[in-house]
Amino acid sequence: MPQPRPPAPNDIRLRKILDETLIAPHWPDGFAMRTFEPGDAAPLHALLSEVFDDGTDGPFDQWWPRISGDPEFDPALCFLVIDAKGRLAAAALCWNSAFVKDLAVHPEARGQGVGEALMWHAFACFRERGADRVDLKTNTVGNPAAVRLYQRLGMFEVDWAG
Repeated sequence: MPQPRPPAPNDIRLRKILDETLIAPHWPDGFAMRTFEPGDAAPLHALLSEVFDDGTDGPFDQWWPRISGDPEFDPALCFLVIDAKGRLAAAALCWNSAFVKDLAVHPEARGQGVGEALMWHAFACFRERGADRVDLKTNTVGNPAAVRLYQRLGMFEVDWAG
């Protein structure tokens, strides 16, 4: 398995135990979830670049071969949320190892429950695949709203070696 980037200051690893506390996702009106399809790579990169705005993914022509060629990548674990105008409003890019690599919600779609629904969907998919937990990395300073969302979903901090 490729090694993720080392944790930055204030990065934490969070875990959700996939038990009886899982609930079905509730998709807000005007939003529909589907999995990755050919042609979605460029819009996904654009969303991630806009939401994270940290330059770590690099240009598309470097990012896409790195993502699509990663043994952890499975298009069936890349969940996209499309808004009523047909635009990519949110995405959860997950790895085979029951790890949410990226959760990105466009600023115009925030505060409506899209990110929460995406996470519940990801949890259910991993449970169906036999996982007993899901992990992710986030930053307590750079993304406090995400930390609050993950805690509401029942995620808790674990050791990096985890």
